[in-house]
Amino acid sequence: MTKLTDTQTLILTRASARTGNLALPLPEGLHGAAAKMTIGRMIKLGFLEEVDANLRRNEPLWRETGDGHGTTLIATPEGLAAVGIDPVVVKTMAGLRDAKPEAIAAAQRPGTKQAQLIAMLQAPEGASIAEIAEATNWQHHSIRGAISGSLKKKLGLDVTSEKLPERGRVYKLSSA
Repeated sequence: MTKLTDTQTLILTRASARTGNLALPLPEGLHGAAAKMTIGRMIKLGFLEEVDANLRRNEPLWRETGDGHGTTLIATPEGLAAVGIDPVVVKTMAGLRDAKPEAIAAAQRPGTKQAQLIAMLQAPEGASIAEIAEATNWQHHSIRGAISGSLKKKLGLDVTSEKLPERGRVYKLSSA
């Protein structure tokens, strides 16, 4: 597997937090020949893809094609996988426009307890507090706090709950 530079990792992580996985704008200080070399290498590796920019949605331009159109850059699934971002979580976050990119990126890190919590809530049957506590080794009050604070308030996810006689209160991520 190719070892990514800090700049490449930053570009891909930020892209994962943007609608449509847009890789632009690039990090501050990356412009000119350095930007062309970095992006060219990432395209060659299959981590970024150059696509037609949707000017109606004011997508940032990577380059102009000369006929009144331009191209932009998007992160590919391979690029997201290279920084360890789970495609299932990316799909969940895709509709979020106003959330903080840093918070979304933190939730997408695989292997974290928050990513595990999101995966459990995405299951069709959802998860109860007791089931989450067993899987994450968190206290019940910490789980309720993560659901109401991190998932609902910070990330803007729609988490619903219902009380089932056999399992108690079960939490689920609503399908958007």
